[in-house]
Formats: sequence, C-alpha cells, structure tokens
Amino acid sequence: MLYIIIMEKLRNIGIMAHIDAGKTTTTERILFFTGKSHKIGEVDDGEATMDWMEQEQDRGITISAAATSCYWRDHRITIIDTPGHVDFTAEVERSLRVLDGAVAVFDAVGGVEPQSETVWHQADTYNVPRLAYVNKMDRLGSDFFAVVAEIKKKLGGAPLPLQIPIGSEQAFAGAVDILTLKELRWTGGGYEAVETGASGVLLEEAKKLREQLIDALSSFSDSDEITELYLEGKDIPLDLLKREIRRATISRRIVPVFCGSSLKNMGVQPLLDAIVDYLPCPADLPPVKGHHAKKESEVDVPCDAKGMPLALVFKIQNDREAGALSYVRVYSGSLKSGVAVYNINKKKRERINRLVRMHANHAEPIDSVSAGEIATVIGFKLAQTGDTIGSEGHPVLLERMHFPQPVISVAIEPKTLSERERLQEVLHILEREDPTFFFRENAETGELIISGMGELHIDVLVTRMLKDFKVEARVGKPQVTYRESIVKKVTHTEKFHRVLAGKDNDAEITLTVEPLERGSGTRFTSKLKHGSLPEALVDAVQRGVSGAFSSGILLGYPAFDMGVTLDAAVYNQNTSTEFAFEAAAAMGFDNACRNAGPVLLEPIMTVDVMCPKDFIGEVINSITSRGGLIQSLDSRPHQEHIRAQAPMEKMFGYSTGLRNITQGRGTFAMEFSHFEKKASK
Repeated sequence: MLYIIIMEKLRNIGIMAHIDAGKTTTTERILFFTGKSHKIGEVDDGEATMDWMEQEQDRGITISAAATSCYWRDHRITIIDTPGHVDFTAEVERSLRVLDGAVAVFDAVGGVEPQSETVWHQADTYNVPRLAYVNKMDRLGSDFFAVVAEIKKKLGGAPLPLQIPIGSEQAFAGAVDILTLKELRWTGGGYEAVETGASGVLLEEAKKLREQLIDALSSFSDSDEITELYLEGKDIPLDLLKREIRRATISRRIVPVFCGSSLKNMGVQPLLDAIVDYLPCPADLPPVKGHHAKKESEVDVPCDAKGMPLALVFKIQNDREAGALSYVRVYSGSLKSGVAVYNINKKKRERINRLVRMHANHAEPIDSVSAGEIATVIGFKLAQTGDTIGSEGHPVLLERMHFPQPVISVAIEPKTLSERERLQEVLHILEREDPTFFFRENAETGELIISGMGELHIDVLVTRMLKDFKVEARVGKPQVTYRESIVKKVTHTEKFHRVLAGKDNDAEITLTVEPLERGSGTRFTSKLKHGSLPEALVDAVQRGVSGAFSSGILLGYPAFDMGVTLDAAVYNQNTSTEFAFEAAAAMGFDNACRNAGPVLLEPIMTVDVMCPKDFIGEVINSITSRGGLIQSLDSRPHQEHIRAQAPMEKMFGYSTGLRNITQGRGTFAMEFSHFEKKASK
C-alpha cells in the first residue's frame, strides 16, 4: 500500500515546444519556485541550469534533453527539458517515449509554429496526455484566444482554457481561474501573487467559459454526477470538477490551457498545480506493450514495483570521468546499485556500478530505482538507445524507438594519421549517444563520412569533436545524403562456393527483391518452413542482406524502401556454413537489385517560413527558384506563414538568402519530409 501512495505522487513530464517559445525559461522558473535552485538562470545570459552544455550556452538554444527532479505539494516531478530545433527532434522523440505527460509551451504571438506541430504529433504517437501553456503574454501582439483556436484548428486538439488572461502585452497582470472565478495578480516582479474575486467583464467571460467547461466535462464523464448537479442548479464541488478534468486529460479527450509570462515569473505556480492535479502518475496509464523474445508473443507490462525488472534505455550521454551515462525508465520491478542485469537486446549481462538521479549535469547518488521512475545508470558498456534491461528469465523487449533518417553528410579527416584512431573513437561515442548520427568509411577513397539531420546538427557535432573531445580534424562542405531503391520485383538464385583452410563452404539461396511504398524503410522476411534451414543460417542470410542494405546498390548510398524475401535454400550439413550463406546473401542482393531498375532517391524537406507581409512575394519567389512547391499560405496579424516542400540539395545556405530578402526579419524551419526519385538534370 505504501508503494501505491508513493507512485501516486510521481510525475514524469516533458516540456516541449517550438524553438524560442520559452521551454527552458519556464523550466528554470519551475526549479526556482520549487526550491530546487536558489537563483534563476537566464537563457540569454548563458546561465540556464538546464542548458549546461557549452554550445547550448553559446547558441542560446537547447541541444540535449536535460533531466531534473523537483518537489511541489509533496509530489516528485521529474522534468525533461527538450530541444525545440527540428535538427534535434530525436531528443524529443526519445524523451516522449518514456514520459507520462507533457507541457506544450506556445508563444502567445507566434501561436502554433512548425516545430510545435512536430512535437505535438510525436506526443500523439506515444499517447502522451498534455497541458498547454501560452507563454510570453507580455509581448507585443500576444493573443491568448487566437492560440487556443490554432491548437484546435492546426493540431486537432481539444483545448479547454482553465484560465483567461488579465490584460495582454505590457498590460498583462495575471489570470482568472475558470474553476474558482478568482483573479490571480502577480506583483513584486512576479514573486508574489494576490488572489481576489473576479468582477466586471472578466467575471462574465469566466462564467461563460466555466459553463462551456462543465458542458464539455458532462459529455466526457462516465457518470452523470456533474450533469445532474448542473441541471438542478446546485454548486458543483471543486474536487469533482478537478477529478473529471484529470480523467479527461489522461484519456486525451481535452487539453487544459493556461497562460503566463515565464520571463516575468508570472503563471508558473498555477502551472505546477496543474501538473500535479491533471497529469498522470505512472499507475494511471495502461500497461506498456512488450514482446516476449522466447514465446514470440505480445505481453502487457504493468507498472508494478514487485514485478520482474524491466527498463528501457532512452538516452546515452558521455561523461569524461564516469564514461557512458545510460538514462533509463523503469517500467516494472526495480534496479539496484551494484547488481548485474541482463541486456535483452544484446543478450549480454551488464553491471550497474552506480545509480544516480540527474539534475542537468549534476548527479545525486541513489541506492535503487523502482517502476515508474527515471534514473541514470553508470557502468553499462554495451547499452544503446532503445535497449531493454531486464532478466534472463523474463526476456521481454519493449518496443524500439523509431528515428528519422539523416539527410545531410560531410567528409571529415584527421590532420595527422596518428589522430585517425582517436577520431574514430570519438565518432563511436557520438554515434552511441545520438541515434540520428551515423558515420561510415568510403571504401574507395578511405574518407570518413558523417551524417546528421541538418546543417545545425552537423555543426554542433563537429564543434563537439573539435572543442569538447579536442580532436584535430578538417571538415568538408555539407552534402546531401541520398538513398537508393528499385522499381521492379526480381527473383534471383545465388550459388556460392569457396574453399578455406581446406574446407568447402557452400550456399545456395533464392531471394526476391521488391520495391515498397515510400517511407516504408527496409524489410527482410523468410518463407522457409521452420526447421528446413538451421536458424543460425537464416540469421546469416539476414546479416548479409542487412549489410547490403547499408552498402547500397550502384553508388554506395543506403538502400531504402525495399523488401527482401528468402524464398528457398539448399542445405548440406557438411559444407553449409554461416560465412557462405552471409556472403551468398550479399552477392545475391547485389545481383538481384541491379536487374530491378535501381534509382536514386533525394530527400525532400518541409520548409516553413515566417516573414512580414511586405516581403511575401520575394520569399515565395526565393523558394520556387530553388525547386520548391508552395503548399499553403497562412496570414497572421503580424506575419505570413509559408509552408513549402523543396529538395534538400537546393536549400543549402537558404538562411543567408532569407535574411537578405527580409532585412533580417524572416525566419525559417526545415524538416525532413520524404524521399523522392531524383529528377534527372
């Protein structure tokens, strides 16, 4: 019973939004008002607690998702402050995978911006309940109700304001609570809040919204208690309203909306109350789905501290002194410091040397961590993002996370031959940390090629190599990362024979390669009857095909959007070896694909441009001249929002061109959309 009480007081939340909407500033205020920090760190001064990386402080943006814990009303709130820039969308993705709830921060002027849509839909993918917080109400052009309308129209959400602002822009002074019909005004630089009864126009507006709220809750509620009280004209108890709002929020039928100005310390305490009152604890959510590795079946993983240990590694971060820090979310059972556990993905045992709870880049040692909690493990040598940690007797795999493919590459070479080994070591560290960062060696030129999500992503990674890891290297110009695919279905039989150390190595397999829909990725399946070919040889064929996917077909770019099926195989127990079947698979893949109409695919990007009305014509022309297609044009009071799609190859250096056209007043965000057959020149 004691554990139930503890779990009910846990909140695992993320702060998510478009870049510069005020996520980190809001988090800094939360840490201050909960007593976690005694000084407010400002992003603009490079002193934000959560932006602890040197590059985050230099650039004034969040790059790495930082975790911390604080206490409010006897509840422990674990917060992950995520990046807003699309190049670091993987940080958001892996954070949302393990969170129970989220706070979506919106700029009161910009409203629903491009990355707001991306993170919102990511939260939809992982069924994350959320609150909305309309920040920067003190800015010129702020409009609370316009943002609420955009959440409904653009995001398909069901926003339900639980506050309305008192004034706006410079006159913003506080908020009226819809549930209590009381005004909350901040004074003394936002450090003090004065509560009084609402009156006048604000009271009438609040009453109208309260009726709408009750009407909405009545339609969502499983009981008729609210409806009956309302029809009888009786007062509806505050705790009943809060209980129904919480239930509707957790089931994602509504999104409670709050307002404030985090920079001015206004609105943060009611937001903290809402996190405790309306966002779920781990026990409120349905069991997580897992895949039993031995039984080949899907199983439910309930959040139970007494169950078999099961945790997901959702982030790897390198520390100069401690080595790899593995951030884990425990879904079942518990993990203890100094104990060996089983990495189910790697099928290897690893030891937990130490367990810590992170506060940005500061560690607080703990002895154990139970179901529903997030902590950091020191000591794992093999773990990667997406690995499941558990026990050999209960090998359940939690679903892997899916990350977008990198679309931009640069060549990097050490300044001296002695530095090459050090450079490769650093690249392995960064690849383990970041699932959207890859590197490979060009077989023909010997060049090391690194790939990432965008120019900023690559720039940050290269700067880390040169500054943080002190690697002496030269970096080339960014280039597009293409993909290869096929347009026809082809079946091919490959025979392999080689004598090694006096022993015959034979294999004969029949493969079918076929194109898949764009965005499907790659797929390997076997049609062989169970037992007709040893499992080890089927695995060898899969390894050969997987390696061939990475090596490409004609030009060495990874193969994509295609499936490979093992149709038949000839097995000889004396001469059939894993080596032969793996080699036959790689050769068979190449030969089949060369006859299947290989094509080159190029990345197409979704481009969102925000600019003043005066420059709309020039901006549209600048996009179309780069091969872009305008998708939509959205007019706002102070600016225009242009959405387009354009080839990545043509968009290099667009930020400079846009600044020149708009006199520095235009901004843009670019995100990978899909791969498309490259048009011939």
